Formats: sequence, C-alpha cells, structure tokens
Amino acid sequence: MTPNKGFSVQVKAAQEKTGGLINGSRTGLLRLAHGVVETPIFMPVGTQATVKCLLPEQLKEIGTQILLSNTFHLYLRPGYEDIRYYGGLHSFMGWDRPILTDSGGFQVFSLS
Repeated sequence: MTPNKGFSVQVKAAQEKTGGLINGSRTGLLRLAHGVVETPIFMPVGTQATVKCLLPEQLKEIGTQILLSNTFHLYLRPGYEDIRYYGGLHSFMGWDRPILTDSGGFQVFSLS
C-alpha cells in the first residue's frame, strides 16, 4: 500500500436487524498509511521489534492487522541507529502493515 500523509477514523454503531444498538457497542475503521484496521482489534506486541515465536508471514496468516511496539524498548534495543540503518521500523521488522508505538513513558518514569 502506498503511504499517505494522513489518517482517518470512522466510528460505526453495531446494529441489530431492528436498527438498535447492541449493548451500546460500536466498531470503527482506522485508515492509516500502511493499511486499514478494523476495531475493536487485538494487537500482538513486538516490544523489541519482534513478536516472540511468530514470523511476519505467520502473523498475516492469522489475520493480524496491526502490531504494537514500545518506543523506549526500541530505543534501548535494538536502538534507533540499527532501525534507521535498515530503513525504518517497518523495514526492520519486515512488516508492511500498520504499527502502533507507545512512548514508553511509563517505563522511563518507573525506573528505580
């Protein structure tokens, strides 16, 4: 997919045949530079740029739409120099679908 310069979010109410809400539930679509993610979604965690015990091809086979990673852990290992050398996080991970990274702020401020 060709990366775009933005993203969009679409929230939809899940409806029964009668048109009413099902327990107030809702679904959504995240249109991101590397693909569309249907919500709600489970995100496998690739803390240090890899999901343990699964290859990117296997993640795709089981329907993974997005991966979650942690910026602070990526900074510590493998390190931003290695990630940059390989052309960014997507290339480094061998993953062409969306990646969500949290800041790692909790880990930074919870250090003793």
